[in-house]
Amino acid sequence: MNLITIKTSIGIPKYKQIVLSIEKAIEDKLIGKDEKLPSINKVCLTHSLSRDTVLQAYDELKKRGIIYAVLGKGYFIKSTEIKPKQRIFLLFDELNIFKEDLYNSFVKTIASEAEIDLYFHHFNSQLFRKLIHESKGNYTQYVIMPTNLAEAADIIKTLPVEKVTILDQTNSELNNYPAVYQNFVKDMYDGLLNGKKQLQKYTKLIMLFPGFREPLGMKIGFEKFCQEYHFEYEVHTEFTNAKVESNTVYIIPNDRDLVRVIEQAKLQQLQLGIDYGIISYNETPLKKLVENGITTISTNFEDMGKTLAEMILKNKKNKIENPSRLILRNSL
Repeated sequence: MNLITIKTSIGIPKYKQIVLSIEKAIEDKLIGKDEKLPSINKVCLTHSLSRDTVLQAYDELKKRGIIYAVLGKGYFIKSTEIKPKQRIFLLFDELNIFKEDLYNSFVKTIASEAEIDLYFHHFNSQLFRKLIHESKGNYTQYVIMPTNLAEAADIIKTLPVEKVTILDQTNSELNNYPAVYQNFVKDMYDGLLNGKKQLQKYTKLIMLFPGFREPLGMKIGFEKFCQEYHFEYEVHTEFTNAKVESNTVYIIPNDRDLVRVIEQAKLQQLQLGIDYGIISYNETPLKKLVENGITTISTNFEDMGKTLAEMILKNKKNKIENPSRLILRNSL
């Protein structure tokens, strides 16, 4: 009986695949207490692995109290009562400063209770499908950022529903899954409402919304606010080679557009917070300093990571909306 399975090109080190295989064999009762594991030489020959790779895996299992060694005889199962760590598949859309804050908070909170493998799909449906397909059966929990990928729900539904948690963006197709998420319609609407007094100093609101990576809820919340409170507004997909309009507030989800608007306004000798305004999306330390402070609408990504970790550790299946707020600064 072959207890160990090794796959190539799945992003998991081979020594860790040995560890996972043996833990799974224990869980599935394929091997019991005091039963002998395959020898290091046999594993090396069967799977074309180096001796160092197999030794690294067996040493890790020894440190965790799962196996023991008998000199001259080999390695044996020490206890089947030791619960293997949770193994978490964490699929992000991309890495940026606020997603890094989320990840670090998640790892800090979950501490040594789980092994975490982090992947990125970069808003690519084929890569999203490939990563999820190759991860099946290797993890106890799957935490997934589906973003706005059209096929995301169908792909996610190929995983066991009880093992999946949705992160950041969710939708009606994913209602069956627990989630820690942002309510982008509500967050945008409420953020603008909280800044309504400052916005009334201007004659128009313009949202720069490329619509590729940005959640559609942002645009819906923006339009809803403008229509209900009778603000003149426009939605543009890009700012390239545009002029900054006076007496206008720019709502900018994408930080590249934020830089372009500020650079162009300087060329036009417009003063931020007086001649025009800016509301950015997602708080970063730099936005506290740029142009004496950029106003932002942002959730707290550290809180999101902590909430996610606590939900997994306690095996809760909730839908938790991570709150957002308007942070007023000089740019409005």
